[in-house]
Amino acid sequence: MDSIISVLENIWRYLTLIRITDVLDISIMSFAIYKLLSLVRSTRAENILKGIVIFILALWLSSLLNLRGINYILSYVVEWGVLALFVVFQPELRRGLEQLGSKNIRLLRFLTPEQRSTELEKAIDQTVVACTEMSRSRTGVLIVFERSLVLNDMLRSGTELDARVSSELLKNIFFVKAPMHDGAVIIRNGRILGAGCMLPLSKNVNLSRDLGMRHRAGIGMSENSDAVVVIVSEETGSISVAIGGMLKRHLMPETLSKLLKNELMPAPEQETEARKDPPWFLRRIRQQKGGDEDE
Repeated sequence: MDSIISVLENIWRYLTLIRITDVLDISIMSFAIYKLLSLVRSTRAENILKGIVIFILALWLSSLLNLRGINYILSYVVEWGVLALFVVFQPELRRGLEQLGSKNIRLLRFLTPEQRSTELEKAIDQTVVACTEMSRSRTGVLIVFERSLVLNDMLRSGTELDARVSSELLKNIFFVKAPMHDGAVIIRNGRILGAGCMLPLSKNVNLSRDLGMRHRAGIGMSENSDAVVVIVSEETGSISVAIGGMLKRHLMPETLSKLLKNELMPAPEQETEARKDPPWFLRRIRQQKGGDEDE
């Protein structure tokens, strides 16, 4: 009993020595390690990391067993190893820094809120006009409105642009004989940044069988991000919107305009209510049970 009390006293003594800065230090290191492991989660990077671990073990064993020749060679390789790691992991490091920068750069958006709001509203109006006309001609459409989650990976799969949104441009992109009509258009802050982009297909097995690949790609994009995806069916000409893995179908132009403005340009009271709603990844879990939502 005395030994247990002694151990508890020692534990308490160590706990009293812990400062807030120590907790912050450990938290930051844990987060950095977690991000590093997430960075090397791909098969290629994971195999390279295993090779590095084996190399370090070989260096330690050579020192332990006093294998001077092998230890000298391995020690010499270590000097250039750090530089080699930057070269080998260059794509992963670039992707990680790009994601980090894209999150911080959003702070600059508050410098010109009125300009962003005006451009986005014009983009929504032009999108509604284009979708209405292409719905009549039964032209397939797939438009992605980016929100908080940056879609740079999707942009790389298509042709990068930087153009103001107009109904004429959208109709030219999705013209059936145009080279980029099969892919998706990605809009960020009211500007078209990419066309002909490939989107991930939905893995929801409960989707209606009458939904084609364009609808499944739009739903898949909304499942994997918080984007708002507008879809026009090539077979029926119906207009749909995918949000959080849910599909709202057979929308009238007025309903489409109202829906896009509510999702992309919420009023202050709507933003307060939106905080009470579940995030997109929880809505994605819910839609696994309910399938698509018709309107």
